[in-house]
Amino acid sequence: MPNPYFRNLPDFEYVNTTSEGRSISDYVTVKNLFKKGKLREDILQEATFFSKYIIQGDDRPDNVAFEVYDDPTLDWVVLLSNNIINVYNEWPLTQEAFNEYVIEKYRDLFEDEPAATLYSGIHHYESKKIVNSSGAVIFPKGLQVDDGQGVTYYDYQLGKEVVISNLAIPVTNYEYEEKLNDSKRNIFLLKPAYLNVVFDDLEEMMTYKEGSTQYVSETLKRADNIRLYQ
Repeated sequence: MPNPYFRNLPDFEYVNTTSEGRSISDYVTVKNLFKKGKLREDILQEATFFSKYIIQGDDRPDNVAFEVYDDPTLDWVVLLSNNIINVYNEWPLTQEAFNEYVIEKYRDLFEDEPAATLYSGIHHYESKKIVNSSGAVIFPKGLQVDDGQGVTYYDYQLGKEVVISNLAIPVTNYEYEEKLNDSKRNIFLLKPAYLNVVFDDLEEMMTYKEGSTQYVSETLKRADNIRLYQ
């Protein structure tokens, strides 16, 4: 049975009023969006509950949920498994959205240049891997360096000094942003066998407890204004 996140949210009733405070309607029922679900800390810390997953192409959270759980409404499980709150910033952009993002971000730098320059403009330089003749790493790959940076070392196996005049490799704006975007593709997903544990926890989290003057039932609170007390 589908288990959409918003179905689990409890209700809140309030009186709709004018700016002068006069009531203009009976109680209005809304979902309590201030109630937020999360995975228990002990579950998040248990690596055996999760499996690695790589987001493909333009897949959205609901696509991943359908692929893994056979239920697109469990997109919230995908997000909670990775503590994702802002999907736009924390989930890989679609190719179309990514291209638009790059253009918008670097437009001012290349205002009078063609789009090709905007994409190919150099963001920074990174080092290429340098090893000696015996395979020992002299300079690691991927460090941010200045253009033209070199390295000199003595290769004992060759019996001579080796000079690398330039180990810097240019990284374009597009490549830099693409790497950041692709880094978001590696996520962890709760294994299907543990879904019922999360469902039970969410139901408990979303249940109102007695003691508040707003309490009506486990699924409903009521007040004369929209101000909500947990």
